[in-house]
Amino acid sequence: MTSVKELSRSIGKKAACEALQMPRAYFYRHLQSDGQSKASVSTRPVPPLALEPQEKSAVKDLLHSDRFCDKTPHTVYAELLDEGRYICSVSTMYRILRQEHGCVPERRKQVNRPKYSKPELLATGPNQVWSWDITKLKGPAKWTYFYLYVVIDIYSRCVVGWMVAHCEQQALAKRLIGESCEKQSIEPGQLTIHADRGSSMTSKAVAHLLADLGVTKTHSRPYVSNDNPYSEAQFKTLKYSPRFPERFGSIQDARAFCRHFFSWYNKEHRHSGIGLMTPEQVHYGRAEAVYDRRSDTLSQAFERHPKRFKGRKPTPPDLPREAWINKPNTD
Repeated sequence: MTSVKELSRSIGKKAACEALQMPRAYFYRHLQSDGQSKASVSTRPVPPLALEPQEKSAVKDLLHSDRFCDKTPHTVYAELLDEGRYICSVSTMYRILRQEHGCVPERRKQVNRPKYSKPELLATGPNQVWSWDITKLKGPAKWTYFYLYVVIDIYSRCVVGWMVAHCEQQALAKRLIGESCEKQSIEPGQLTIHADRGSSMTSKAVAHLLADLGVTKTHSRPYVSNDNPYSEAQFKTLKYSPRFPERFGSIQDARAFCRHFFSWYNKEHRHSGIGLMTPEQVHYGRAEAVYDRRSDTLSQAFERHPKRFKGRKPTPPDLPREAWINKPNTD
């Protein structure tokens, strides 16, 4: 940069920048930073109509007085006008208060929302962590719904319990969870059940049941659907299935559809999240045998045509080792 400055004194700034292939804007920025710019930066002049220092001090003392310390500048302005007094505008009052740090905070009571911790749940096998939720199914007429309760194991993706009812009710949720725990032979201290913060999920009836069964309960943070991803994903699979109707003619139709769907989902659906196994294969410990058969089939195919695999022996998709809700960031 020094050489450009010296050269610019003899041949000019433009020629010096072109000779040394330097952008003129870059050169001018350095001149300004060194204080060599022709355009001097001037301080902002004081407006001729601005308040004098003693007037500003009087306004500040008035706003901090016992009479006005708890009132807004708008209220102070109006009350003084009603008394026939004018000292300055409302914006000037705010400007004077802003000059003092912390003099214009929000004075009204604000909502003090509790801080919810992010749930972090790990399952390394079946029947360690369940997720459950409720979704609506459209009924035969507008504004009519049936309510589908689903309990899913997050490790195996197996639906361990479901119910279709006319309403969302804590007694129904209690019955479904109790029956699901009985079918799966859940022991005290074995299981954690996760749900969002719906009225049925946070009800005392469900909480007392889980306490009696020795089951730990956790809840999603408010308005955070990602805290309950397994139930949300399962509902999407349900509602995007080819045979899912626009509306159900009756609750019997809804139950018949769900009975067929969940049988297919548990026994036939090859789930990408569990190594293309069916949920029941993983849930009931049959996945290892299926994995070995798939490995033998791929080994035989590799021996017959190794060039088709470019010399690398293929392997089936890996079996699940763990399932997380909000895996901690280890970076």
